[in-house]
Amino acid sequence: MTNNTRNINNIFYIFVLAHLIFWTLVPSLTNQNLPLDTIEALAWGSNLDWGFNKHPPMSAFFPEVFFQIFGSQDWAYYFLSQIFVLIAFYYVFKFSKEFFNNDLLGLISVLLIEAIYFYNFTTPEFNVNVCQLPFWSLTVYFSWKIYNNKEVKFTDCFLVGLFAAFGFLSKYLFVYLLASIDLLFIYLIFIKKDRKFDFKYLITLEVFLVTIVPHLIWLNNNEFITITYGLARTGLEQSSLIDHIKFPLIFLLKQIGLLIPFLILVWLLIKKIKFKFDFKDKKLLFLLAINILPIILMFLTSVVTGSKIRTMWMTPFYLFFGTFVIYLFKAQINIKKLKPFVFGFTFLFFLSPILYSYISISKEDKRTDYPGKEIAIKTQYVWDQQFNSIINVVYGNEWNAGNLSYHLKSRPIWEGFVEKKKLDELKDYMCFGGVCVGSK
Repeated sequence: MTNNTRNINNIFYIFVLAHLIFWTLVPSLTNQNLPLDTIEALAWGSNLDWGFNKHPPMSAFFPEVFFQIFGSQDWAYYFLSQIFVLIAFYYVFKFSKEFFNNDLLGLISVLLIEAIYFYNFTTPEFNVNVCQLPFWSLTVYFSWKIYNNKEVKFTDCFLVGLFAAFGFLSKYLFVYLLASIDLLFIYLIFIKKDRKFDFKYLITLEVFLVTIVPHLIWLNNNEFITITYGLARTGLEQSSLIDHIKFPLIFLLKQIGLLIPFLILVWLLIKKIKFKFDFKDKKLLFLLAINILPIILMFLTSVVTGSKIRTMWMTPFYLFFGTFVIYLFKAQINIKKLKPFVFGFTFLFFLSPILYSYISISKEDKRTDYPGKEIAIKTQYVWDQQFNSIINVVYGNEWNAGNLSYHLKSRPIWEGFVEKKKLDELKDYMCFGGVCVGSK
């Protein structure tokens, strides 16, 4: 390892450590309660299964592991979220270094995406979107190894299948990445015939299917409830003809808007916009497949179905955008004149947590202002006045009931919404505000 390589690696580790500290401490100090999606994941985690009413199981598994270690310590779940972000950053860095055979360009690839608010401002809320991030980067990294190496290795195929399955079990939209990579290989093998089919590719499919089979069984046994929920979120049932035009355009405008800070950093880096596409370029084809094609497929989904694409759904889609733009404009990058970029990056890096703190402190009636701990204390007090048993189950929506499950010392299991037949089976119970707690 050269001194230059060592220095760049050190800068990367300083950057991710600073990111970890800022985005763990800031929400811990400025929020009074965990965000909605994190409480939701913790509610599901109290009653682990192979799926839940909204999502597949992976986003519930990790918070539950952390709960068993840290209990109801809010900082732990902000920390968990940042671990997922940093794993993604590490593999973007690793991929980019190998892709360019240049450590500095690899570092800049990661620093650029820090300007996309998916990877800073929204990261304190651990949810299905954040849960996808490491699996997205790992799937891309090992797919690249299969794509770039002359010999297809069993290990790489196995890991692609495994991480792809974990990504799918985090959120179904992960299939947009998988479809894009598959289309690239189909194009090269069967249309362009630039590479031969290797039976080791089937290992990827086998591992993927074996890993998700329990969830598929759960889906079938639960009337495909998560898919029904997802389709409802798109507004598909109410879509009209105009929606086939309106929603795709809104989608595109929102993507451009959220990329503005990123594009500013790119401009500070290159100054001149000059590039050309060479579709014979093997590296460019791969970058187009993992960056542009998933977005095109998402856009076409909206066009064909008239469905609304929510902005946060795009969280993992931009992980390798830094690598992509650097490859396009690498001829215009002057490594010796990085001061404007460094200044711009530093400004945005500190601005994001400052803005988050300001909003968190000044804005009222936020989910993170919810007095979850206080309500749990009052609930426990009222319960103790009436019963000698322990609260071990809670019913209601994931937010209100989930907060009780999280904050009560007995860690009651969330068992879905309130139903009379469920309450009739309890030894003791009491209800208030659409939530019921009980003892079996």
